[in-house]
Amino acid sequence: MDVVDAVHSRSSIRQFLPDPVGDDVLRSLLADASRAASGGNVQPWRIYVVNGESMARLREFLPTQPPIEATEYDIYPPKLTEPYRTNRFAIGEQMYATLGIEREDKAGRLRQFAHNGDFFGAPAALFCFVDRQMGPPQWSDLGMFLQTFMLLAVERGLATCAQEYWSVRQGAVRSFVGAPDNEMLFCGMAIGHADPAAAVNSLRSERMPLDQWARFV
Repeated sequence: MDVVDAVHSRSSIRQFLPDPVGDDVLRSLLADASRAASGGNVQPWRIYVVNGESMARLREFLPTQPPIEATEYDIYPPKLTEPYRTNRFAIGEQMYATLGIEREDKAGRLRQFAHNGDFFGAPAALFCFVDRQMGPPQWSDLGMFLQTFMLLAVERGLATCAQEYWSVRQGAVRSFVGAPDNEMLFCGMAIGHADPAAAVNSLRSERMPLDQWARFV
């Protein structure tokens, strides 16, 4: 697969098939993704994988924990300005429209949001932590690692959904995976095979035209 094909094929999948993903596949993807660019070769990502039996245990564990916790970082700026605010609002409206959930249906929207906590039915997942001593440059390394992983997953016929949702369950996740206190949870990622019959998986987010965000000097 050409890299550009993987880039255009990747999307955030929000309904997975139960088909299992082998640990050997995940190990291979993680090892290859570790070739992602990293300033000073610091390699700040710390990854915890749940799959198979550990995923089953996690699904039993989570309902016993607080449903919502305080995040350790702002997922979005408190006062998001334009055009970023509109971009964020638009993709949410498009997703709910794809699902047939009206804006007034707050209960339906909350139910859809809650599917994050089940990884949208994915059989495998990872959690990405970072040492608390790291700053914004190292957090950018996390993004490059995760994007590399997601593109490699497309090449393997797998689908993913990066989930900052897990920042509101950070205490439960930390307890389950045994992460030390010096590590902060950035996000989780659902991994598996996309359900081709799920309407939500047809959603393709729009991107702003190039001339709105790039300037050739």
